[in-house]
Amino acid sequence: MIKHIVMWNFADEAEGADKATNLQRVREALLGLTEVVPGIITLETVIPTDSFEHSYDLVLYCEFESPEALKAYAVHPDHVAVAAVIGKLRTARVCVDYEA
Repeated sequence: MIKHIVMWNFADEAEGADKATNLQRVREALLGLTEVVPGIITLETVIPTDSFEHSYDLVLYCEFESPEALKAYAVHPDHVAVAAVIGKLRTARVCVDYEA
């Protein structure tokens, strides 16, 4: 199994919407990937309730069946579409993948 964790900060306003609206939009889009991308065991999204200076705005936690499943997810058309939307809204991104 491989775990995939991504954290983003979002612009206060982007693409005609405020941060809260964009966070919900992206959260729903990410959750929708569980139904279309094979190899996902777990996919969770978190919007922290308390924003601290060092916090990120949105966190994605995923577990995949294998490294190959994560690689397939990365190029899956539905994931690529969500990533393109996020790219227009985010101001920062960090990611870590590791085998468990």
